[in-house]
Amino acid sequence: MSLEYSFIIPVYNRPDEIKELLESFAHQETTIPFEVVIIEDGSSIPSDIISNEYKEALDISYFSKPNSGPGDSRNYGMQRAKGNYFIILDSDCILPSTYVEAMHKSLPQDYVDCFGGPDAAHHSFTTIQKAINYAMTSFLTTGGIRGGKQQVQDFQPRSFNMGLSRAAFEATDGFGDIHPGEDPDLVLRLWSLGYKTRLLPEAYVYHKRRVSWSNFYTQVNKFGMVRPILNKWHPGSAKMTYWFPTLFVVGVIASVFFACLGFGLFLLLFCLYCGIIFMHSGILNKSGVVGLLSVFAMLIQFYGYGTGFLKSTIAVGWMGKLPRKRFPKLFFK
Repeated sequence: MSLEYSFIIPVYNRPDEIKELLESFAHQETTIPFEVVIIEDGSSIPSDIISNEYKEALDISYFSKPNSGPGDSRNYGMQRAKGNYFIILDSDCILPSTYVEAMHKSLPQDYVDCFGGPDAAHHSFTTIQKAINYAMTSFLTTGGIRGGKQQVQDFQPRSFNMGLSRAAFEATDGFGDIHPGEDPDLVLRLWSLGYKTRLLPEAYVYHKRRVSWSNFYTQVNKFGMVRPILNKWHPGSAKMTYWFPTLFVVGVIASVFFACLGFGLFLLLFCLYCGIIFMHSGILNKSGVVGLLSVFAMLIQFYGYGTGFLKSTIAVGWMGKLPRKRFPKLFFK
């Protein structure tokens, strides 16, 4: 099958991000043709002027629509794209110059209807961006679920860097209206229909994640609230590992309590884990400051996800509350 690529990029009030992303498209070291589809999701600060600047260098299609969330905007773009294979990116990503060539080299050799690529930290990122990137991607914090090479098969792609065939899109009707969580929901529906997914390690992106600490907490807290909902929608998808952040938070509280009673072993183990995070991130990023901030990012991530997961488990899993009524802010209308 001849693959014709369309990149699908929803954007909301971030023309500067679009400029950086389009610039990285313009510097792709490839002769493979591709289309770039930008979907303006009800922005008050549009990206049309930026998009027009790259009309001669790139095959760009630009659409503007009322705000309906990233999932619906991706569907909107895929419905209007010219290609038969879609690559979905977040607007805060930057592509290495080898992205298109690496993807096109790998995909035809071992074809799947849905792939995911990892994210990495660019040298230009701020210390906070590097710390959050570490917390979100390190095997020591997330088990490498966002791009561990040991998970090449049965990998759950994430929509910041996801490939999806037109056939798979049409079979599933694309993304649902939950957010976040629309990407694992789509992957689980793909698996139920017999479609395969895998990781393309070479197709990585630089994911900037322009968030503050408070925004990062809100994001991971929502991730935690979404997971029990997905478990209810997709019986059999639940894993014990989803409880780890909650158990971590409980364990830290318990370790402090026991330390006050004179039993400091558990608190010592917690401090040892933080020390490992500090050293590992500091070495990887060649910065003690990033190492220290990575510990802070890990704590925010575990606390935010763990408390959100427990709250949603009690409400949706144990009390049987309807997700849309109990957590309306997790759904776009």
